[in-house]
Amino acid sequence: MQIFTTPRSVFAALAVILSLAGCATQSPEAKASGEIFDPYENTNRAVHSLNLVVDRFAFRPASKGYVAIVPEPMVNSFAYFSENLSLPGQAINALLQGNPKEAGQAMFRFAVNSTIGFLGLADPASEFNIPVGDTDFGETLAVWGVGEGAYVELPVFGPSTARDATGIVVDFFTNPVGYARNNPAHNISPIAEVVRRMGDRGRYTDTIDSLLYESADSYAQARLLYLQNRRFELGESAEISEIDPFELNTEGF
Repeated sequence: MQIFTTPRSVFAALAVILSLAGCATQSPEAKASGEIFDPYENTNRAVHSLNLVVDRFAFRPASKGYVAIVPEPMVNSFAYFSENLSLPGQAINALLQGNPKEAGQAMFRFAVNSTIGFLGLADPASEFNIPVGDTDFGETLAVWGVGEGAYVELPVFGPSTARDATGIVVDFFTNPVGYARNNPAHNISPIAEVVRRMGDRGRYTDTIDSLLYESADSYAQARLLYLQNRRFELGESAEISEIDPFELNTEGF
């Protein structure tokens, strides 16, 4: 997809979105009650509609074809490869969060999978019981006390918040793999991530299709699921005070 071959334009657009999202603030009472903060809902819904078009006519059919044609072991290998490229960046975030143990585990996994794991195409680190971590700069900001900010739906990337969208931008530029001399990873990383997402989209197509195309309000449902999952991951347990879209009668678009 052309949008992934011009990352500077993508992240310039994200910067504009974040500057807008940062202009709005949520009252402490609303935040404590778990109320969803979506001051740009009209814009977000427009982006969501665009994302549905991209998914329906490009990403969905490409993903289904990918998992139908490519053997599952290769699909898994490409996913391992993408995850392995993210590990140095995860290590940096773990250090920024004051967690040197997790940082060391991430670099140990990277070393093992990059060597005897054939440049990350295999995952022997898991067979050696090296713990799996999953962190990013959005979580780093949460650890530093930065609030999640306004909900935003990003072009192509999908549901996010101002805080997590900032994390996407920072993680893109701070992964040390991309700065290694004579290393093509700065070009490979975005492509590997797209391939990994294609594998996930293809394997879970029924569930994702149900969410996007069979619900009464796919925007509200995607927003609710994202915020619930993200707050659970970060240990932010404020209950979201919104009607669960799963309880709505579903109907096609």
